[in-house]
Amino acid sequence: MPKLAQLQRPARARDAPGPQPQRLVPQHLYFAFLSYSHVDAGWGEWLHDALENFRVPSSLAGRLTPQGIVPKRLTPIFRDRKELAASGDLGTEIREALAASRYLIVLCSPSAANSKWTNAEIDSFKRLRPDGYALAVIVDGEPFASEVGNREADECLPPALRIHYDLRGRPTAKRAEPLCADLRDNRDGKRLGLLKLVAGMLGVGLDDLVQREVVRRQRRFAMLATGSLVGMAVASGLAFSAIQARDAARDQRRKAETLISFMLGDLRQKLEPIGRLDALDGVGARALEYYQDQDKSQLSDEALMQRSKALTLMGEVASLRGDPEGARRRYVEAMAGTAEMLRRKPNDPDRLFEHAQNVFWVGEVARQQGRYAEAEAGMREYKRLADRMVALDPGNPKYRMETQYADSDLGIMMYDERRYAEADPQLRLALSTVESLAASDPGNQEYQKALLESLAWLADAQAGEGLLDESIGKRERQVSLVEDLRHRYPNDVEYRQKAIPAHRALGRLLISRGETESGLQHLRAAVTTGEELIPTEPDNMTWPELTAGAQLDLARALLLVGPVEEAAVQTRAACDLADRVGARDTSNVGRRSLQIDCLSLRARVALETGARDEALGLAQRALASAQANHSGNAADDRLAVATADKLIGDIQSRSGNRAAAESAWQSALAAWPSGISETPRQTAIRASILAALGRTAEAKPLTDRLNAIGYRKLI
Repeated sequence: MPKLAQLQRPARARDAPGPQPQRLVPQHLYFAFLSYSHVDAGWGEWLHDALENFRVPSSLAGRLTPQGIVPKRLTPIFRDRKELAASGDLGTEIREALAASRYLIVLCSPSAANSKWTNAEIDSFKRLRPDGYALAVIVDGEPFASEVGNREADECLPPALRIHYDLRGRPTAKRAEPLCADLRDNRDGKRLGLLKLVAGMLGVGLDDLVQREVVRRQRRFAMLATGSLVGMAVASGLAFSAIQARDAARDQRRKAETLISFMLGDLRQKLEPIGRLDALDGVGARALEYYQDQDKSQLSDEALMQRSKALTLMGEVASLRGDPEGARRRYVEAMAGTAEMLRRKPNDPDRLFEHAQNVFWVGEVARQQGRYAEAEAGMREYKRLADRMVALDPGNPKYRMETQYADSDLGIMMYDERRYAEADPQLRLALSTVESLAASDPGNQEYQKALLESLAWLADAQAGEGLLDESIGKRERQVSLVEDLRHRYPNDVEYRQKAIPAHRALGRLLISRGETESGLQHLRAAVTTGEELIPTEPDNMTWPELTAGAQLDLARALLLVGPVEEAAVQTRAACDLADRVGARDTSNVGRRSLQIDCLSLRARVALETGARDEALGLAQRALASAQANHSGNAADDRLAVATADKLIGDIQSRSGNRAAAESAWQSALAAWPSGISETPRQTAIRASILAALGRTAEAKPLTDRLNAIGYRKLI
């Protein structure tokens, strides 16, 4: 479901050109108009009283914010206490009140979503007050549930609240995402929800109100305590004061930790789809700052958990920025905290869950850096923890999802080690689990994202086995799903990110089968998506890495069909991105390989344009880089050396130096690792080396095998 914006300081609307809607009465006669279905009258009465009785802290009153000067009281609040007439007209009193209200507050529930009058009040407010603010307060149901199949009955936002109105008060085709608070006990709750609503209307930070609320309560308690102490003995008074101070400190700590829980929970979920790393990093840093000066051994279980969540978040941000060592340090520190939590209560599945996240991330950093033995040990421990969660709570879908992730991660480890036949059933198991969960809850985006990943890895394993038809089928299904999700959730950058490798892999597969035109279309889609995504967050190194890989594949494909100029453009763009991510992170195996690929492709482009000396120099640099690269996977390292040697041989052959060419091709065969599971592409490279050396009898079984599986072109 799309994330709603966090209630914060709304930007002021600019004055629209042309005539404005007529004001029935002077503006701001009412601070807010409270609209609700009469089924929710109890909530309406509570919120009306809570707002009118709310005293703005004196330290905030009079402050100038984007919403204007902060008042001392939020009065008056208009609330319609009677049923509307059946005439279909809101009536003059209601229209005047709407026109004279600074804010419209809508109590949102399925009843409100189906209420003719609530919707009419929203529509009238947006037409009469295009510069006003419509705020949603959820008491039941789910926002935008009507966009999910079979969930229409759960929709809580009235239609007019979901539609954007322009600055002249006219409805448009754009969707609005109103600022929201949620009063339900399992969400914000009444008190925090009220504070979020007030903060949004005043244009102040939520933490300003939370901290001042704590101070206000402390002062009130102090006054009550002072009155009750009159006439008591001094010793009793001191004892009571000590107890009071202890309780006040505990209350303040509880309030602060509630805010931190909100930041690491709801606020993080709202920020992640946007993709802004600075905002996410700020959330983690603010939360961590609270625990900085506290004795870690004295932290409560809840505090330990929140501190570890903050560290994990900052580790993820560091990883995306291309700082794997910084990420690893934060993950290890977070893992120490969750290990202590688990030691205190070893059979708590929630603690197992939190600890497992950090175990995974430590293993994932090791995998990215080529420390495969360490990575596999981490993934097997992650699998053990996931199985324990399910054993303790078999019906919990969140824990079942962890077993899916664990099965998938083990399959990925097997894939990295070229154990394609072993990876296939492991990844099928992971896919089966997530398909079952996604079918039971189609609106769950976590399941959809995991389904996309499972399809991708299983497709790659099947391609490695030579099962091209099955691999293409999985990739086509993945591309169809990711494009549907991109359309449904256009503001979630993760779907756009996943579309890049999905289109890229499908394009490569299709071209290898001889379907060049279709393959080129998918490669271009991958490149275009990446180029659109990169400016969204320049610090995210994953996006330029994915885009560079797609650009290199597009350039290879273009060289097959002839337009060398466009291939050269794509190669230059890819190598610029590869240099950018390589400068940020030299430890990532994939990013080092990307730079070697860039040198090789630049050499091929130079060869096709007749610059043979330049081509040879670039190919020799690619060979030197491959020889110096130690990824942790000896077979992959040797294949990179062999491929560079083959390229040198091809260039020497085109230059008429047959002896040098044969020497390079022989070196390529000598470097080729023996006894490995080859992908079809690697088999095609080896067959071409044998053929170039005139060893056609040795090449024939390889080409026969490729023909049997339908492999037509080497890309």
